[in-house]
Amino acid sequence: MKIPFPAKEAEAMAAFLQDLVRIPSLSTNEEAVASRLAAEMQRAGFAEVRTDSIGNVIGRIGTGQGPRLVFNGHMDTVGIGDRARWTHGPYDGIIKDGILYGRGACDMKGGLAAMVYGVKALVDAGVELGGDLYLVGVVQEEPCEGLAMRVLVEEEGIRPDFVVLGEPSNLQVRVGHRGRLEMQVKVQGKAAHASSPSLGSNAIHNAARLIFGIELLAPRLATDPFLGQGTLAVTEIESEAASRNAVPDCCNFYIDRRLTLGETERKAVAEIQNIINTEEMDAQVEVTQYRATSYTGHECQSRNAFPAWVMPEDHPLVRATVRSVRETLGYRPRLGRWPFGTDGSYTAGIANIPTVGFGPGEERYAHTLEEQIRLNDVVDAARVFSRIAVELLGSR
Repeated sequence: MKIPFPAKEAEAMAAFLQDLVRIPSLSTNEEAVASRLAAEMQRAGFAEVRTDSIGNVIGRIGTGQGPRLVFNGHMDTVGIGDRARWTHGPYDGIIKDGILYGRGACDMKGGLAAMVYGVKALVDAGVELGGDLYLVGVVQEEPCEGLAMRVLVEEEGIRPDFVVLGEPSNLQVRVGHRGRLEMQVKVQGKAAHASSPSLGSNAIHNAARLIFGIELLAPRLATDPFLGQGTLAVTEIESEAASRNAVPDCCNFYIDRRLTLGETERKAVAEIQNIINTEEMDAQVEVTQYRATSYTGHECQSRNAFPAWVMPEDHPLVRATVRSVRETLGYRPRLGRWPFGTDGSYTAGIANIPTVGFGPGEERYAHTLEEQIRLNDVVDAARVFSRIAVELLGSR
């Protein structure tokens, strides 16, 4: 089935994407962009558009019977850093030579726009799907991937049979990524006057010994032939002392641990605990907690533990996605992994829902000062999203 996508729709989609980029939408502050997204979904002909308790925008077309497919895209973005260092204003939405620049263009408002217009193409063509297609614009994905999807599935009761993540993939197919674990190590010492350090135990020095042991651990971490090796990095350190002329009695540092397939939270925590035991330190390691209040007032809390996941290349969802790209764009897409985390850590890694990734934009531009997306790629993605829905849900 060939679904029309007229040139006027490409122009309207570009204008919509400009609007999205021009609306700042840092995590927990997505209300304005959620309102704009909901308005466009209503204009596109969704049968139902609503906002849930955490602030996700949920749109649906379909019969209310049969399988469920979710198109997933996050509305939030990271910050902009030093605005003066941007070549194009981060919230200007400038289009130059067919490329749209700005924060969120690539990660991932371009994917959201493509999904909305992919669904609109189905509605305009009068396609009746054999199941329900949901488009979900989620909140707070950047700091806590999977949090909003957990609310959708476990609190809203919308458990899909398939999930397509619209994160940037350069129009290739992504079938997994490593997991992520954030740990805090609390190191104790003994306070003393800095003029007599031997009377105390410097918590910073103690932490440094542990950090050196962690550095030695890194090359020994497990490796998976597809996802690659697990990694760890100490990303932040802080200490407490009575003053700058006192030996600190407390030092905390944080570890970003990337988990490859087969590695677990329990194993990763035990590795750090073993270093603490070997060094005979007074220290504790624990997984950190994410806490925030959504723009709707919903109190959010989640452990910062996100498992790795991989979909088999012969899974029907993967095969349908590959077939949709091939028949729409004329090439066989490469199957690969994302270097970063996504909501797939929850949908595939925890809820065991078949999940695949496909979207416009190059990953290398995400979170950068030159964030950008080719508008032709957004059009191509929209056409593929339409096809994926028909492949997975069928049509009447």
